Amino acid sequence: MNAVVYQGPQEVAVESVDEPEIEHENDVIVDITTTCICGSDLHMYEGRTSADPGIVFGHENMGNVIETGDAVTSLEEGDRVVMPFNVACGFCRNCENGYTGFCTNVNPGFAGGAYGYVAMGPYKGGQAEKLRVPYADFNALKLPEGDEHEDAFALLADIFPTGWHGTRLANLQPGESIAIFGAGPVGLMAAYSAKIQGASEIYVVDRVESRLDLAEDHCDARPINFEESDPVEQIKDAHGGGVDNGVDAVGYQAIDPETDPGDDAYDPARENPAVVLNQLIKAVRPTGELGIPGLYVPSDPGAPDEMAAQGRLGIDFGKLFEKGLKLGTGQCNVKEYNRELRDMIIEGRADPSWVVSHRVDLDRAPEMYEKFDEREEGVIKVLLEP
Repeated sequence: MNAVVYQGPQEVAVESVDEPEIEHENDVIVDITTTCICGSDLHMYEGRTSADPGIVFGHENMGNVIETGDAVTSLEEGDRVVMPFNVACGFCRNCENGYTGFCTNVNPGFAGGAYGYVAMGPYKGGQAEKLRVPYADFNALKLPEGDEHEDAFALLADIFPTGWHGTRLANLQPGESIAIFGAGPVGLMAAYSAKIQGASEIYVVDRVESRLDLAEDHCDARPINFEESDPVEQIKDAHGGGVDNGVDAVGYQAIDPETDPGDDAYDPARENPAVVLNQLIKAVRPTGELGIPGLYVPSDPGAPDEMAAQGRLGIDFGKLFEKGLKLGTGQCNVKEYNRELRDMIIEGRADPSWVVSHRVDLDRAPEMYEKFDEREEGVIKVLLEP
């Protein structure tokens, strides 16, 4: 079968790889109908992780069950399913408590597993024609038959729940204000989630105008372009003493707005991995709350300095303490939210598909990785169709 295989920094290729097989009696094999390129994939694509060539990418996957292991009881051939990007067992202490992003059984020596991602276990990705799903009764979420809501349901694998997770980490309450840094797919979904949850004011910070336009049009958000002036001052000028909550949907490759953009706004020399965290500390009112679903890593081969290379950041902890801010971190426990979000889509209460900018054949994956990595205007969320 064909799959998207990592070759090295800034290079992926569609290659023929072995088809997955049932390895345990609780596995199923899924024929992939839609898989997505994620901003997290770019960390590997750019060589900013320890990923070795040969990884099959793809942790946002949906399709139809074509084979089941003997112990699978709730799924059968023909079922349409979407899988959380987390691979989880369902019965360890963390899974039983709802923390499926931190399963202690699926990836020895590490709390958490995922498809097609470095250090997240032996699970091949779904940017391919077929995918093996372990612990399938627990990990696969059933969807209505047919192809309705295909784009929206595909986003249940990661970005819609992760955006929702950011607002929950920040403990957003109806009527409160929120600032979301980053208008990539997760940041846009965080803004959309804030709107659904009844936020009174939503501020979205980025520099890509097409993304800020989407935040304004679909989330009723106030766009803040950090290249124009200090985003914290823009937020405070609009809202006074600071917003109630903040979300970091950027992570460790954040761009420092005080650096000169020159000809290339995404020059790695502009990176400051602590800048968004420190901006949020300034922008959120005393005793407010921060949600940090943006990715941070314990080691970064391409970091701008030796401290950041070890995952150590210059955070204004004194100001955080002085203001009595609370914060929540960590990847999304997708199963905590995906069933309810699925039902909201089915009932017409939510439709996140507006964030999808491209649906293309799997063969075009190398081209779309390049465009997404360059943050081309209009390239927001890319769906691949094997």
